[in-house]
Amino acid sequence: MREYAVVLLTAGLVTFLATPVVRVAAVRLRMMAAPRERDVHVIPTPRGGGVAMYLGVAAAVMVATRLPALQRTFDDSQTAAVLVAGGLICLLGVLDDKFGLDALTKLTGQIAAAGVMVLLGVQLAFLFLPVADIGTISFGPDVGVPLTILLTVMTVNALNFIDGLDGLAAGVSAIAALAFFAYSYNLSRVGYDEVASAPALVTAVLAGACLGFLPHNFSPARIFMGDSGSMLVGLMLSAAAVSATGRVDAQSFDSAASLLPLALPLLVPIAVLFIPFIDLVLAVVRRTRRGQSPFSPDKMHLHHRLLAIGHSHRRAVLTMYFWAALLSFGAVALSITGGTAELLVVIGVLLAVGVVVVLSPHARRAAREARAAEIAAQRRRSRAAHPTARTTRAHARRSTAAALPGGTPATAAPPATAPPGPPAPRAAGAGRGLR
Repeated sequence: MREYAVVLLTAGLVTFLATPVVRVAAVRLRMMAAPRERDVHVIPTPRGGGVAMYLGVAAAVMVATRLPALQRTFDDSQTAAVLVAGGLICLLGVLDDKFGLDALTKLTGQIAAAGVMVLLGVQLAFLFLPVADIGTISFGPDVGVPLTILLTVMTVNALNFIDGLDGLAAGVSAIAALAFFAYSYNLSRVGYDEVASAPALVTAVLAGACLGFLPHNFSPARIFMGDSGSMLVGLMLSAAAVSATGRVDAQSFDSAASLLPLALPLLVPIAVLFIPFIDLVLAVVRRTRRGQSPFSPDKMHLHHRLLAIGHSHRRAVLTMYFWAALLSFGAVALSITGGTAELLVVIGVLLAVGVVVVLSPHARRAAREARAAEIAAQRRRSRAAHPTARTTRAHARRSTAAALPGGTPATAAPPATAPPGPPAPRAAGAGRGLR
């Protein structure tokens, strides 16, 4: 655990120190995100922060090669595969941040980077399904390679879709990486994997890079991670999920609840990345129903909906953090503990709290509207309950006017004034000042 802490801190520190340098380079290279109709930021902001994150990842991996326990993770090629494929997809993101590549070109590059990762050793080899006595399914290259590439591309685009608010993608990615690290490390502790494993190392390094980048990216952001960062994060999380699933002998689990992480293909990473995945699915369905491309941009993502409800920028981001942490750590906790009653109660209470937090701006607006409507109704009832009040006051004014001489109100006309006459004689010395 100390060695994992060392690589996490290394990735965080290098990323934190490299981000200002990358920001200056992005400004000089004009890699700026100009405000668009669907964007939230209002001033041009440099992007390309994924380069700093990759530098932090690479530095932490280099440190891991010198540590006694973690250097065993390099006995196979999985960590090197993630590093090489991560560099390729980060380069693709830099080109997109600079030149604005079209969706088909980006998709082709994502498939190529995922393919390189598979060729270098990260592949979904088998999967355990505890339903209908299916048991363990072994995937040959004909199925395992395209399935791994598909899962990687989906994860990459899911992370790319939620990168719409300052600090959102970096924070959610850090939460996802930490949750998946806890899952992978627990597998090693209970004997299902080596303590020094590639998925645990990859997620620890990724969590450090995201946490090191977050101070520069939280609202108000001074730099965006851009596609170079979001695609790098998606590829690394997918690689960790595939690697962990392929290493565990799920039939040796001792309870049905502990099978939960592997009950369906990559259920834990889906739970860990539930927020990005649900945003991806909703976007594809929404755009397809409109006859648009699934990659056509709009302003209907989950974070946009939170802003429309009435959340502030930071409150929307923190709300997404809460849900990401609840779903990811909740799933991991269920897999570790076997699903105790106390844990289920805590998760249920937190779910209720999350719903209240999401709907609180709508509830406050509804309460204000209800108070305004109640005040207006009270005024109408007050006027309806005393319909003769103004009539009585008008009758009193008419009675007063009738009692005056001439039968007209005293204020009906101004009193007549006498015409000016000749000036009165002045006394001697009148009007002269004293000398």
